[in-house]
Amino acid sequence: MKRITILVALLGLVLASSCQSRQQQAVTPVDFSQVKINEGFWSPVLERHKQTTMAVCIDQIENQTGRIQNFINAAKKEGKHSGIYFDDSDVYKALEGFAYSLVNHPDSVLEAKCDEWIDWMAAAQQEDGYLNTYYTLTGIENRWTDMNKHEMYCAGHLFEAAVAYYKATGKRKLLDVSCRFADHMMSIFGPEKRHWVPGHEEVELALVKLYETTGQKKYLDFAHWLIEERGHGYGVYDIHFKDQPEYFQDDRPVAEMRSIAGHAVRAMFLYCGMVDVTSYLGTSDYMVALDSLWEDVVCRNMYITGGIGQSKSNERGLLRDLRQCRHGVVELAHDADDRRCQVC
Repeated sequence: MKRITILVALLGLVLASSCQSRQQQAVTPVDFSQVKINEGFWSPVLERHKQTTMAVCIDQIENQTGRIQNFINAAKKEGKHSGIYFDDSDVYKALEGFAYSLVNHPDSVLEAKCDEWIDWMAAAQQEDGYLNTYYTLTGIENRWTDMNKHEMYCAGHLFEAAVAYYKATGKRKLLDVSCRFADHMMSIFGPEKRHWVPGHEEVELALVKLYETTGQKKYLDFAHWLIEERGHGYGVYDIHFKDQPEYFQDDRPVAEMRSIAGHAVRAMFLYCGMVDVTSYLGTSDYMVALDSLWEDVVCRNMYITGGIGQSKSNERGLLRDLRQCRHGVVELAHDADDRRCQVC
């Protein structure tokens, strides 16, 4: 009996050690700069991206739209905002893509263009660290009043672009801009401060990248706090979605989530942020949720192409919409645009 007790105790220690190791081990992706693609399908695609796609992106941002002009206007404190309220994010996404290209394909002309854009971004930043051309040009007094206006979403893409460009070139200018913006947000939101539930997730995983690059744990903790804000009734959204917190993944605490719901892009950004936070903080309750969410997404809500969120009107996942059917039927019609259940 004594031997059995000892064996059980030893097994418990082994399992505890294994769980602790799993929780504390950070996810370390393969550095793509160490990966070379030479085969016949992807190589031409990557070459077209380098030779054509990036030039088109620059033309769109500088000439076909007012996206970079918004930063110029904000920096000069003159002119109007053009486009939609989240257009800043498109400039950041393009810049991030350019940075990835520069890693394996150094290009002094492209790097100079990136530096030019970054100069305008830095000049557009407010003295307190805030950076969003929509509110700067339409009424700075209205910032942080609408959770669905993508302020933190745009900030997240800024952070990702800054980290990518720093890794590609060693230049800190945009990284410093990002840290100032993150610090601004943390001066307003957080424990014992204002509640905030970003209507469009993204900043959570980006804050983890900022933590990884700067070593400042406050950014990881802020990412964790934002994730924990969900599901407690703090979210306030526009009139079109005021009774649909699941659209924003805000209908329950994240640790209680078991199936994907709402806007698919927002959901996947949230899940990635949960994984990143878990890899550093060992939030084991997240792992239970994430395992269930993985199964629900991959086994029940994913096309053979890997796509999800096929609803063309609002990027929802079709299966979750059908779960609201009065018959309780979750079987799908063959047509992806047909929202009727088989009984209806």
